[in-house]
Amino acid sequence: MTPRKWLGGRPPLLLPFAILLLAASPLAAHEVRPAYLELRETAPERFEMLWKQPLLEGRILRLEPLLEPPCVEVASEAPEITSGVGSAVVHRTTLDCSGAGADAAAGDASGDASGDTPEGTPGPGLAARTLRIDGLERTITDVMVHVERLDGESQRHLLKPAAPSTPLGGASGAAVPAYLVLGVEHLLFGFDHILFVIGLLFFVRSPWRLVQTITAFTVAHSITLALSTLELVRLSSGPVEATIALSILFLAVELLHPEERRSALTRDRPWLFAFCFGLLHGFGFAGALAEIGLPKGAIALSLFLFNLGVEIGQLLVVAVILLALALLGERLTRLPLFVRRLPIHAIGLIAAYWTVERTVALL
Repeated sequence: MTPRKWLGGRPPLLLPFAILLLAASPLAAHEVRPAYLELRETAPERFEMLWKQPLLEGRILRLEPLLEPPCVEVASEAPEITSGVGSAVVHRTTLDCSGAGADAAAGDASGDASGDTPEGTPGPGLAARTLRIDGLERTITDVMVHVERLDGESQRHLLKPAAPSTPLGGASGAAVPAYLVLGVEHLLFGFDHILFVIGLLFFVRSPWRLVQTITAFTVAHSITLALSTLELVRLSSGPVEATIALSILFLAVELLHPEERRSALTRDRPWLFAFCFGLLHGFGFAGALAEIGLPKGAIALSLFLFNLGVEIGQLLVVAVILLALALLGERLTRLPLFVRRLPIHAIGLIAAYWTVERTVALL
């Protein structure tokens, strides 16, 4: 079945897959972005901790990193809120993981007046501890963890809601390939991006046009993703998210017009339309990487893997739609026109809500 037959000259029924996505995201946030925890050793078993958790629609996720057994906090700075493509709450603190401070505290608590710890006795160190992100199991976000030692050795771990803790004494649990996973998840949980991709498919007339349109969208968001992540171009996240919502609204309005009354851009050059708005969506994709950054020495590879992950997620969405269309066949065209247009109206209403909500948030 060709894309032309899907349309039948009029908007088809939006697939149950898309409806489920809308139900799973009741007018929710732009997307789920990962948090980032860095432990950088500045002296033997003394670490500067950087903890960044994203702001989603102005809300904090309420996640807390915990070390078990705990290290001693010797200095702390007040949390600050960053702005830009990746708005986040940033907290910096200094931890002593040598064990001496914890031993002294334990001695005081047990009533030992001296609270002495034998001199020269090494503490358990960070490697003997387990890191847990409290509250992560109640979310659908991930946490990228980076541990950097004085000798240059580094570890990377990717914590998920199903596995919110990891021992810090073993091998790295997530190296550079973790960026591939983050890219896939970022697309699949970025509901506005998915709606835009679904809308693009309804403009095509042939398989070749489909390839052109999806490729143009891919190339465009790859360009701006790289420019934003490398900080060559910087845009504030608020206007970017509001404009992305507006692009979906424009898409829905165009879909409701008969083909002969659509704009020349969407009618004759859907690939160019996809490219123009793909540049905008690339800044949205960059929001995830803005929180966690890219590992030194593997910037190009990590950026490529993240972008590849976004593409894999995008192709999964397209594949599900094509499969559903093939299974439904000609039954779509026998449905009344108003039934086939209801999902398009739903997309438009949700996009309009997002546009107003995000615009008001800017004010």
